[in-house]
Amino acid sequence: MSLPLSIDLHQILLHMFNLCLLFGGLYLLLYKPVKKFMDERTEKYKAIDKEAGEKLNAAEIAKAEANEQLINAKAQIEKDTAKAHIEAEEEAEKIIKEAKNIKKKMLLDAEEAAVHEKNRMINEAREEIAEIAVKAAEKVLFEKSPKTKKEKAND
Repeated sequence: MSLPLSIDLHQILLHMFNLCLLFGGLYLLLYKPVKKFMDERTEKYKAIDKEAGEKLNAAEIAKAEANEQLINAKAQIEKDTAKAHIEAEEEAEKIIKEAKNIKKKMLLDAEEAAVHEKNRMINEAREEIAEIAVKAAEKVLFEKSPKTKKEKAND
């Protein structure tokens, strides 16, 4: 069957069918796995973010406890007698420094742990992405190659 301008309807329909098959295959082979991977990765990062938030809350609680210890130390100093006044001031300064050092250490440890965990996750994600890209490239190359070296040797 031939239409005006030498257009063959069968060829057009055949090309449209091939195009649909191509898009369907690409959707199944690439889009769904990549989308699934990205969704899993998003959930993993949400979990990491939640964990970091919990650690930050724990650090805030420790900071509040340290501040509470500071307030208690000051109240104790006020209750001391005049005879022990100098010793009480020295002890309060020691407690304040210790509380600040603990607070700093806890905050630094929490930040360091969060940064380390973030870097580890980023590295894992990069490795997974590289593996997926290599697998996809291998799959595409092996599907597109008309004949392998062994098949050519057999011919």
